This record gives sequence, C-alpha cells and structure tokens, in this order.
Amino acid sequence: MPNPAPVLRLRGLGWSVRGVPIVEDVSFDVHEGEFVAFIGPNGAGKTSLFNLVSGIYPASGGTLELDGADITSAPVHVRARRGIGRTFQTSSLWPGLSVAEHVRLAAQAAAGPRASFRMWRRADRFAAQVAETLDRTELAHRADTLASALSHGEKRKLELAVLLVGEPRVILLDEPMAGVSAEEVPALTDLVRSVHRDLGRTVLMVEHHMDVLLGLADRVAVMHHGTLLALDTPDAVMADATVQQAYLGEAL
Repeated sequence: MPNPAPVLRLRGLGWSVRGVPIVEDVSFDVHEGEFVAFIGPNGAGKTSLFNLVSGIYPASGGTLELDGADITSAPVHVRARRGIGRTFQTSSLWPGLSVAEHVRLAAQAAAGPRASFRMWRRADRFAAQVAETLDRTELAHRADTLASALSHGEKRKLELAVLLVGEPRVILLDEPMAGVSAEEVPALTDLVRSVHRDLGRTVLMVEHHMDVLLGLADRVAVMHHGTLLALDTPDAVMADATVQQAYLGEAL
C-alpha cells in the first residue's frame, strides 16, 4: 500500500539575504502524524527554516506545499488558518494577562473574524474550550495566575496551550526546552509527547537536548550551513560519520 500524500512538502526551499544563502535547496516530505526533530550547530539554519515554513520569511526559491496546495507565497495568517502553528525560542506572553486570558484570546482569534473583540467579555463562549486546553497542558491550577508569575517551564506550557487551542495540524516547536530548568524538562517532554501521540499532531521540533529528541522523534533532520545534511531515523543519524563531523568532529 503506497504512503499517503505528505501533509508538508518542501522542494528546493531557500532564503537568501543580499544574495547570501541562509537556507539553501532544502527538500523533504513530512507525513501526517510524524515527529521530525531538527538538530545542527548554532547558525545551521534551523530557525530560519521554521521561519520559511511558517511564513515569517519569504522564500527566495523553491516551493512549499501543505496538503498538496502550494502555499509558498501565502502570508503567516493564511498558513495559520490552514493549520500551521508555531512557537518561538523567546517567550512572547503578556505579563499582565492571566493564563486563562491568554488561552481565551487565542481561542477567540482562532474562531475567525466574526468573533469580534466584544466577545472577550462573553467568557462562557470559550469557557469549555479554555478549560479543556488548560487541563491538557496541566495549567488548570494556574488559570488565574498572571503570566509574569509563572516559572519558565510553565510559560512554555502556556505557549503550547495558546497554540493548541487553535487546533493546528502541523506544529513547529523552536527549542521549547530552552531556558527550562532540569526539573521541569521531563514534564514538558511528556506534554510534547502527548501532543504528538495522543492528539495525533504532526510535529517538527528544533531542540538541543539530544536525550529529549531521541525519545520523541520518528526521524531526525540535520541542518548544516543552511542545507539539509541528513534525514533518517535517530539511530541512523547518530551513527552517521558525516553528521558527527558536522558537530566539530565529536560524536553526538
């Protein structure tokens, strides 16, 4: 039985700045429900690639398809509406809003233009959706807590909650463990695993915690100097001599 069409397809995708290639000729497919981890030295182009996929950067060349439709030129909001969600390395929460308010605003935005800002006062309109999302991300007990009072790990969970309430199909996580304390990493890892396995979401994740990635990923993509150096199972990638050389000659 042939594999189903990929949910995400990149063909020769690239991005240049003043003629200097930052991401160059990247091609791969991602299938529904797959978890692909991205690794590589600092400056390898991992975040830039995510910016291309999410629409923050305009492609200098190549194509990007979502469910077979060309979205290479689609703006960020169109990609978001079609199911591409994204978190960033740096938290971008509102310190003066509570956890529940963050998720309610995200739910309202996902409901579309007809959900006018006046609906912000109609808490019952999104109450069940907010409660379910907070339960899933283990933040229900912090619903009324201001974002400024959260630990870094809890902020990462809130970013995921804001993302998940919009029900994206393809989720891009850019270093979700960055800055998270060692004590909070296991719970956050379990949450990411649940998003993938229990919710069946397609996940692409950049992460430097190799032990985290190896326990989550179906495949590992290695970026180096803006190009895709390797894409294979975790075991195969870890055993690849070329990949090891890309990490300054040291075994991963």
